Amino acid sequence: MREGHFLKPGVFVMLLLILASRGIFAVPQTLLPSVGESIYRAGNLSAALPLTGLRAGGASVVGVAAACVNCHRRSGLGTAEGSTVIPPITGKYLYRPDVGHLEDMDLLYAQGRISLRRESYDDLSLARSIREGLGRDGRRLGPLMPRYALDDAAMASLIAYLKTLSNAPVPGVSDDTLHFATIITPDADPLARRGMIDVLERFFEDKNQFIRGGRRVMQDHRTVAFRVTRRWQLHVWELKGPPESWQAQLHSRLAAEPVFAVISGLGGRTWEPVHRFCEQDAIPCLFPNVDLPVVAERDFYPVYFSRGVHLEADLIAAAITGKERAQRVLQIFREDDIGAAAAQSLAIAVNKAGLVSLSRPVKAASAKDELLRILQEAGPDDVLVFWLRRDDLLALPGAAPTARQVYISGLMDDFAETSLPAAWRPLVRMSYPVDLPKQRQFRTTFPHGWFRIRHIPVVADRVQSDTYLACGILAEALTDMLDIFERDFLVERIEDMVSRRVLSGYYPRLGLAPGQRFASKGGYMVHFADAGGADLVADGEWITP
Repeated sequence: MREGHFLKPGVFVMLLLILASRGIFAVPQTLLPSVGESIYRAGNLSAALPLTGLRAGGASVVGVAAACVNCHRRSGLGTAEGSTVIPPITGKYLYRPDVGHLEDMDLLYAQGRISLRRESYDDLSLARSIREGLGRDGRRLGPLMPRYALDDAAMASLIAYLKTLSNAPVPGVSDDTLHFATIITPDADPLARRGMIDVLERFFEDKNQFIRGGRRVMQDHRTVAFRVTRRWQLHVWELKGPPESWQAQLHSRLAAEPVFAVISGLGGRTWEPVHRFCEQDAIPCLFPNVDLPVVAERDFYPVYFSRGVHLEADLIAAAITGKERAQRVLQIFREDDIGAAAAQSLAIAVNKAGLVSLSRPVKAASAKDELLRILQEAGPDDVLVFWLRRDDLLALPGAAPTARQVYISGLMDDFAETSLPAAWRPLVRMSYPVDLPKQRQFRTTFPHGWFRIRHIPVVADRVQSDTYLACGILAEALTDMLDIFERDFLVERIEDMVSRRVLSGYYPRLGLAPGQRFASKGGYMVHFADAGGADLVADGEWITP
């Protein structure tokens, strides 16, 4: 199976169910989700029968659209948007008796807007609520809540599943400390590693300096913001050896040092084993510094700033196919680097448009001779795409090629404006999946000031700025969570709040929603203002391919 391509757990289970229905395979019960989980997360009563719900007014919702997760979220803790509040439906909330005071604030979900003053449910009243749309007090539920005609077995399974939501002890959370890990792969850039660790350690230190007098207990709404006073503890997990050994290493580290979430991190040629580990072990993996993320937006726990070189491939594909058609696209890359995956993504895109894509891997330690040979092959109707690092680009000959257009990866060249010979610059377009330099300089003023005040040397600007941004998003999300430290809830809060951030670092805009795992979704194509200078000019507006 090719790197980056693997069956998602839900797809795997569905395949097993289909095989079982045809008598080909007997499915072990331990591999199957309960009926209640399938109803809640996927809107399925069985492999062949979708869930159907009926809303007030007669409108029906079917299958995925009928799944409880759409409104009540994966955690079961609900959400709030404007005046619309979706209440939690965890067993802890539904079965809690009415209280006459607010000294226990553990159930203040949805930013403190859920009242605890109500009668508790039992299994019979909850079943009636789900089937008939009536609350425990007999009042009709809101118009968004469908009614589900579930039989007794399906209802019992769904209620049992609701009781499990956000109900287990959370690893990495103690009465006074939240534990976080950052993961570094063996091929990560050493200079970027140093810069990232500097930012993480100092951010954690700053965060912990605000804690005074231990853990304060909330008594009413006025002190909600002061409940979250746990210290932050950072664990640095540095991997060794080949990628196929990383998941075992991570499981060992997790057993020895349980953590609530993974924050930032640094990868090189692949991040897939780390992505798989976090998804399978249900650990939020928040904004790692990787230019080849795993594109699997149906996964829940890994969240990235952008699709990296996959996004660049889409930007370049849009530029190539949007102009007069070239005859061929020659892609130059090193097989052991992330450019190989980017070239594959671009080949798929241009092939769909009817263009021919040819791969020209560079294998020698010194790229000069191989680059000369490839350039001799290029004709006036060909497009050249270089997925190469700065050292290889510096090996290009001084004379410009006889190609229609040349494209280079901004990420792999680290947005350097001086790696190309002057004669090449009129032909070159660079993919640029971040904000333009002048605007970016303004957006990063605050983190750069923070670096200066804390005497942190800027040795890898994008990595350090993204790490600072990731830490800031984590801090804001935890504040929004009040004192409900659930991993699923953390990801959901980030989905809801990241688009409201004023400081967005390298990116002109950030946004997430359920089913989205890349906060920055577009970029620019840029060219050099003149052959002798280094100033970049955008070809047009921000593109979301």
